[in-house]
Amino acid sequence: MKKKIWMSLCLLFLTTATAFACDICGCGVGSYYLGILPEYNKRFIGLRYQHKSLTTHLGPFGERTPLTSEETYQSMEVWGGWNVGSRFRILAFVPYNFNRRESQAETGSKNGLGDVAVMAYYKLFDQSATVGGRLLVQSLWIGGGVKAPTGKYEPSERLAVVESPNNFQLGTASTDFTLNAAYDIRYNDLGMNANVNYKMNTENKYDYRYGNKFTGNVLVYYKFRVADALTIAPNAGVLYESAAKDVENKKYDVAVSGGYSLSAVAGIEVSAKKVSFGANYQNVRAQDLAGGRVNAGNRVMVHVSLPF
Repeated sequence: MKKKIWMSLCLLFLTTATAFACDICGCGVGSYYLGILPEYNKRFIGLRYQHKSLTTHLGPFGERTPLTSEETYQSMEVWGGWNVGSRFRILAFVPYNFNRRESQAETGSKNGLGDVAVMAYYKLFDQSATVGGRLLVQSLWIGGGVKAPTGKYEPSERLAVVESPNNFQLGTASTDFTLNAAYDIRYNDLGMNANVNYKMNTENKYDYRYGNKFTGNVLVYYKFRVADALTIAPNAGVLYESAAKDVENKKYDVAVSGGYSLSAVAGIEVSAKKVSFGANYQNVRAQDLAGGRVNAGNRVMVHVSLPF
């Protein structure tokens, strides 16, 4: 058992350490933060709402300028999961995005369908044992996925914002692929959940390729069980995102792109027999985005899901 635990932790560490990147701080055209999935045996369907913000067009030293813009990215996402047998799991995401940008010169918005994504996982193992008179359970899932170019991409946006990241889009106009791993270990009611996602982007028909994307988070949680009918699980941890630079015409790095952010996460998950809901707050603690020309704000995510 101990050997399996160490092998699982090492696998997640190596997956994280060898990955390179994400679009700016998970905003705009794609975010693959999962966190703790709702509890379900066979299937679930639900809604997720996410709110994120960016300050763009900052000066070379991060100062505000007359061109500085405040960008807000909101999404309402239909998502669901389906366990196929005892070894396979499929997750699907259909987002509808609400983007808004405000500056001294203009105010604009874009609303519409985002890029639809599907992920498939295979369970490497799911084990339980009694340690010190308490139950120790752990599971490791690995898999991959694909993102379809269903969201609208406007090439004119890229030409208009040379000194800002190409983030104010509903989609990327590219078919992209992901590698995923999810590990959970719980000692009685105290647990740890870890997710890593590496997204490999392809070039779209406008000769633009977003930098490959990496998202990784680790959360510690504790389950309080109320009368065998309700489980309340507060959780806290960290979320790390990194970003390779975007590339134009197969060879030119986009200067105002790339970087990393590190956030502290706190949230709560509540599960009953017929419904689950949760929320978390992501407080950005460190960042270096687009060479300091972009600053990411804090983020909020809430969800509700129905197991069936």
